[in-house]
Amino acid sequence: MQKTLLFLGLLGCLSPFGLQAQQDPMLTQFTFNNLLFNPACAGTSDHLAMSVTHRQQWLGLDGAPVGQSLSIHSPLANNRIALGGTLTHDKIGPSETFDLSTAYAYRFPVGAHMQLSAGLQASLANWHGDWFDILLEDGIDGVFQNNQSRWLPNVGVGLFLYGDRFYAGISSPRIVEHDLRRAAGGDYAFYAKTYRHYYTTVGATFPLADNGRVQIKPALLLKSTGWFSSFRRDETFQNIGSPTELDLDCSVFFNQTLRVGASWRTAVEMKRSSASSANVWAMYYLLNGLRFGAAYDLTLSQLRQAATNSLEIVVGYEFDIKVKKVSSPRYF
Repeated sequence: MQKTLLFLGLLGCLSPFGLQAQQDPMLTQFTFNNLLFNPACAGTSDHLAMSVTHRQQWLGLDGAPVGQSLSIHSPLANNRIALGGTLTHDKIGPSETFDLSTAYAYRFPVGAHMQLSAGLQASLANWHGDWFDILLEDGIDGVFQNNQSRWLPNVGVGLFLYGDRFYAGISSPRIVEHDLRRAAGGDYAFYAKTYRHYYTTVGATFPLADNGRVQIKPALLLKSTGWFSSFRRDETFQNIGSPTELDLDCSVFFNQTLRVGASWRTAVEMKRSSASSANVWAMYYLLNGLRFGAAYDLTLSQLRQAATNSLEIVVGYEFDIKVKKVSSPRYF
């Protein structure tokens, strides 16, 4: 029984795409998937844009997290209102989640070169636990006698300030916290709950030459369920381990064709921080609006003793480039 509770604790603390005690998707190429965690990013490409991502965490490890996501968004005719939507699938061990989200954003001009976008999100997720896939040490355990499934409606909010050379955002895409014990159908020591996540993003573009053919693009993503707290206290549940996660990224964009980057992912705590992974990635842009990217994460935590590295693939399409023959100068 002790090991089964430990396994459930891991399920509750691991991200669908990775570690760091997060439950929302974790992506290395987060600059190309801002809509997944901030509804205010809808329409920020100033044209219809689509992105598809596949991530395999810890290659070769049985039951390791794997997930896919699809996002699409566009401004409407008046250019003030934008709509978007995302579809994600996450699987880790015997648990699986499908999430469908819709985003609405309204944009305000700020000065001559900036816009402030305020976004709202509505989502519906189906969480499913297939406990028959678990090999129990004790043979029989009441917690795992029945598979569990639950529909989880939610809402989210976000703000996004952006221009051609800079952006900053803050958001919480799923505000409602759900108690998953209600899906168990019995009085068991089943600790599982979805927690509210908070995101902060900042990024910029610095041209290295007057013609802008080479650009440096630093970015960061800060994700937390407790704002720099190592453990978030929950009176109903046990203490939930949830360090704040920080992703630091820097890339070089060559001639608006090839973008090569590297990033560092770490836990941020008041007393101690621990590195999670060092990552490298590249994105190639075709003239017709297509782009292809891949990332490879090198595990740095103690998990490297039992698991291998991670792989992420992204395919995107910018729908206006085929017509205008010009790309967005931001590519955030």
